[in-house]
Amino acid sequence: MTFNLASYVLRAGLDRPDHPALIIPGKLTLTHGKLHRAVARRASGFAALGLAEGARVMLRLGNGPDFPITFLAACAMGLVPVPTFAQLTEAEVTALARVVMPALAVVGDGVVPPKDVTLARPQDLDGPPIPMAAWQDGDPDRLGYIVFSSGSGGVPKAVAHAHRAVRARRSMHRGWYGLSPDDRVLHAGAFNWTYTLGTGLMDPWSVGATAIVPPPGTDGQALAPLIAAHGATILAAVPGVYRRLLRTGVTDAPRLRHGLSAGERLPPTLRQRWRDATGTDLHEALGMSECSTFISGSPDSPAPDGTVGYVQDGRQVALDGEALCVGHGDPGLMLGYWQDGRPVLPPGDHFATGDRVAQAADGAITHLGRMDDLLNPGGFRVSPQEVEAALADLPVRDLAVGQVEVSGGAIVLAAYYVGDPLDEAAALALAQDRLAPYKQPRLWLRRAALPRNVNGKLIRRALE
Repeated sequence: MTFNLASYVLRAGLDRPDHPALIIPGKLTLTHGKLHRAVARRASGFAALGLAEGARVMLRLGNGPDFPITFLAACAMGLVPVPTFAQLTEAEVTALARVVMPALAVVGDGVVPPKDVTLARPQDLDGPPIPMAAWQDGDPDRLGYIVFSSGSGGVPKAVAHAHRAVRARRSMHRGWYGLSPDDRVLHAGAFNWTYTLGTGLMDPWSVGATAIVPPPGTDGQALAPLIAAHGATILAAVPGVYRRLLRTGVTDAPRLRHGLSAGERLPPTLRQRWRDATGTDLHEALGMSECSTFISGSPDSPAPDGTVGYVQDGRQVALDGEALCVGHGDPGLMLGYWQDGRPVLPPGDHFATGDRVAQAADGAITHLGRMDDLLNPGGFRVSPQEVEAALADLPVRDLAVGQVEVSGGAIVLAAYYVGDPLDEAAALALAQDRLAPYKQPRLWLRRAALPRNVNGKLIRRALE
């Protein structure tokens, strides 16, 4: 059976062409019919270029509709889109280009292009629309798109996915979202983040629902009224966004059913504060660029407090002690890391995610942290996420745990925080009540802000 990612994403919308597909508040609204025509017109431009099937097309596009339109148009014509963060410098994006060797880079206004790559402007690609029936169907397992991981180990990796990976996301529709065609999903991330691309755009469109993405720079105070004004039924964000919304007040959201959280660990106390303030729940998911999200709570099966949730139906997950692994037969697993012109899976019977987890008798999974995040104060292995969870009740706006080398060369734990100066004696008493001595911070370091990427994810290695 042949398959095309773009056809899959857009086909349901053809049955309701006048229903809103994409809303950028204050900027534009695209119906499903207009979205399909925009993709078909851009696909025409790609076809006219005569690029070889499977050629990589780097996307250097900002927070606007050109991003998803160009992504889907490339897939429609059998090309391989490679999204990149618009904020990357010339040196950074050129280094990524040398990994994937794109035949073309589509560059938006104000975005830095890579060196030594043929360039095109998105609007110059548009031509007479190519109907969906003429899009390039093929083997569902063929290369569909490449995304770069966030580089938690210091170096981003080029993650190659098949066209069929988008179909595997159906496991999330019930296992995480509770998604229906009448939903309006508001995603608070940037367009070209994989969390936004999948959860905020492609998944709603694949059932004919509406995606809402606020303009770049929208803060928590401005986000709250957008939820109400646009009738959002599902909100998707990172935990930091929910913290900001609680600070600014999110009480007028009559249609909101629940929120989705991913990108980093959701503290149980934050989930409870959200429940108390809004009367709705937050459902967390665990995933990664290599296989999207595959463990989650959902409206039908909420995660027990302190856990992430359950393995979604249809996903192949195994535990090797504390190590979380995904089977090579999992429908959402990547083809491999792009190396020397082809995707290569790491050796082994399973793909090791790098996450440490524990599974309860009822199947609920607790995330214990990343293998590469483990700290080593005094020779002890410590999960910073465990310490952060124990300190979540402290009266601070943001908190992260790292390690510091002090005089004499000793390595000690440090709690970095944002907010008013802490009563360190009270903070230490809380730590002593909840943590073994070797897990207790020895330093309490107040900062104006913690290092986070554009989507709010903590950059732990940058703590200082």
